[in-house]
Amino acid sequence: MSRKRRGVLRGLVAAILFAIVAVVGIFPILTWYYPLEYWESIERHARFHQIDPLLVAAVMRVESAFDPYAISSKGARGLMQIMPETAVWAAERIGLSDFKLEQLFDPEVNIAIGVWYLATLRQEFGGEMVIALAAYNGGRGNVARWLREEAWSGRFETVDDIPFPETRGYVRKVYSAYQWYRFIYRQPWFSPPPGR
Repeated sequence: MSRKRRGVLRGLVAAILFAIVAVVGIFPILTWYYPLEYWESIERHARFHQIDPLLVAAVMRVESAFDPYAISSKGARGLMQIMPETAVWAAERIGLSDFKLEQLFDPEVNIAIGVWYLATLRQEFGGEMVIALAAYNGGRGNVARWLREEAWSGRFETVDDIPFPETRGYVRKVYSAYQWYRFIYRQPWFSPPPGR
């Protein structure tokens, strides 16, 4: 092998090694920015309701940045930012006896209610998760009206047609976070630590 070819080969090997180190080295930063807090509860409730747990993690990241004590300006509470009226209604449906609003700050209760509600919305809107996400943020009555009046098609490609700017942004943020979660945590060399 000529000297020139060996140099090219060494350069190519160095570039490949650098790329591998760069990609593998960035994953700790990405896992910090897109954490899997409360993973055991997320996974259990999401699997029970047949929702991708990484989507639930994305919702939680956008809703509360994993702060179990978060309260929105509109009064939504906890990790999945559940409105009090929705929480009382949901708690009754899923059989949480003696439910108190303070329980929305308990991660296990908040995740149970939030995932159940997301699954209920998905079912209500024919299995369409994009529509369910819009309803989770913008209200099921509003979304039903938008679809009925053809203000929005219900497809992600037409998210710009969603009448509420906040809901439009919310759906975009959740889907962006979801794509990152899938990129980071569906790699063959990575598996989330148990109990995280």
